[in-house]
Amino acid sequence: MALNVTGLERVFKHKDKTLSDPDAQMIPDEVMSFYSNTYPELTTSNLHGPKIEEDKAIYEFKSVVGTKG
Repeated sequence: MALNVTGLERVFKHKDKTLSDPDAQMIPDEVMSFYSNTYPELTTSNLHGPKIEEDKAIYEFKSVVGTKG
């Protein structure tokens, strides 16, 4: 019996938006930096994840500006 090895698709979420993976060779912090050109609030965000759902690795960008505690 042979094993099939497959990678998980990476998905990045910011607020209510789902962002595609621009390059599988980039680490998640580089992806956040890449998207910060479009979404400037990502420069002060934190990366959370991955959370595995079905066959996807989901990373979330959460902004820390304007929150207390």
